[in-house]
Amino acid sequence: MRIVIAAVGRLKQGPERELSERYRKRAADAGRSVGLTSFEVIEIRESRADNAVRRMLEESIAIANVIPERAVVAILDERGVSVPSVAFAGHLQGWRTNDPPAVVFIIGGADGLAQSLRERANLTIAFGAATWPHQLVRIMLLEQLYRAVTILSGHPYHRS
Repeated sequence: MRIVIAAVGRLKQGPERELSERYRKRAADAGRSVGLTSFEVIEIRESRADNAVRRMLEESIAIANVIPERAVVAILDERGVSVPSVAFAGHLQGWRTNDPPAVVFIIGGADGLAQSLRERANLTIAFGAATWPHQLVRIMLLEQLYRAVTILSGHPYHRS
């Protein structure tokens, strides 16, 4: 099963991109042992439209176009549910047993996501009640994916 992160915006060269890539690589290397074949980040270009609704729609359409058929969709949103790391690993394990081609995690832009895309979500996750910059959300998601893989493989990275 592939893991895809579809994120609006691009991480520039520097510490954020380096940390993001470090966790992506760790998750990919460890993920093979638990049936996760790849970890891919797709950067969606930020819309240049002159109003928020149009930007949100254009970005949501671009995201929808990268979601494979039958994929599980998880959205990162401050209004979502807080999922402890062990439960997050449990979601991955449960999704894997249904054999979807991919799990797609979506990180929207500053204007949010279209309702039609939100309705496709199997899970909406929040990293707490605070609003986080999308660059940090990507890093936190990749770290949680790595942590989930280590939980599923019995590696001691996670301590309860």
